[in-house]
Amino acid sequence: MLNKIIEIAKEAGQVVREGFGKTLDIEFKTNESNLVTQIDKASEKRIIDYVKKEFPSHGILAEESGELKNTSEYLWVIDPLDGTTNFAHGLPIFSVSIGVQKNGITLAGVVYDVMRDIVYSAETGSGAYANNKRINISLNDKLQRALLVTGFPYNIAENPENAFERFIALTKASRGMRRLGSAAIDFCYVANGVFDGFWEVYLHPWDICAGKLILEEAGGIVTGFKGEAIDIFSNKILATNKNVHDQMVEVINKF
Repeated sequence: MLNKIIEIAKEAGQVVREGFGKTLDIEFKTNESNLVTQIDKASEKRIIDYVKKEFPSHGILAEESGELKNTSEYLWVIDPLDGTTNFAHGLPIFSVSIGVQKNGITLAGVVYDVMRDIVYSAETGSGAYANNKRINISLNDKLQRALLVTGFPYNIAENPENAFERFIALTKASRGMRRLGSAAIDFCYVANGVFDGFWEVYLHPWDICAGKLILEEAGGIVTGFKGEAIDIFSNKILATNKNVHDQMVEVINKF
């Protein structure tokens, strides 16, 4: 199944790549920060058509289409273009993210970093890979030496969950902070030892599913803000190399 997920992720990525830099039909979902383009829709259609052909009994949870046929024990969780704002502005940091669950447990996940042509992948119990090369989390155990990454929700103007205060506190406590604009890539960069930690609020299952498994299979940990176990429907995500996890929990929970 993993090979099939990789196959369709790359096909969808080709749709996205061919649309990059072209004239876009932009629509707004919840507000003017929450975009969708015809390329999001075309990428999603390519993936859904593939799943319906190859696995017609499986359920699908996709960003633009919602949930389709949820009676199967298998569920494909799909983000056809994670980083639409970057894509629409010509910033080449975006991905295709596909996770497959069985009875609520993620079995396999793929994040395709489209413009760098890197396939991040994992199966439960089999490790994590970037273009077939094994990847692992960083060994850094000091928050003051950590490079962190985060993202803001679309309603950031309302400062939900003290997002600005947490951003400032963790920026001061760490070596540096980045904001890339694709949560799926953020997970994978923690998995690959680029970042030591990542946190965000109000993500969706399709932002989380594949990246969470990839990071965990690379040796990392994904919890809620208090260190509690979570699933892909949780709305507060803390994902780290394990070694700085408790230190980040301490800072996050000052607010």
